[in-house]
Amino acid sequence: MAVVNLMKDNFSKEVLENKGNTLIDFWAPWCAPCRMLSPVVDEVAEETNDVKICKVNVDEQQELAMQFGIMSIPTLVVLQDGKEIKRSSGFIPKQAIKELINS
Repeated sequence: MAVVNLMKDNFSKEVLENKGNTLIDFWAPWCAPCRMLSPVVDEVAEETNDVKICKVNVDEQQELAMQFGIMSIPTLVVLQDGKEIKRSSGFIPKQAIKELINS
């Protein structure tokens, strides 16, 4: 499944109205751990059809980052039916991402 780039304009439609699980990767282009995590999140998106995978550039979408209380990046947030159920900060390997979204 393709990765969805979230902005405040499409956030409600893509996340809040989504039935099922959504993974949001909060990142920034200047963040080295974010650049390491990004291709891993892309791989998970390619291998997963039952979870919507999204990314938020915190520099461009500061309002969304504040809405989720993002204090460090990268941060992965898992939502179920639009409500946060888990989060993880820092780089984690692919298997840990899969466990985060499937458990």
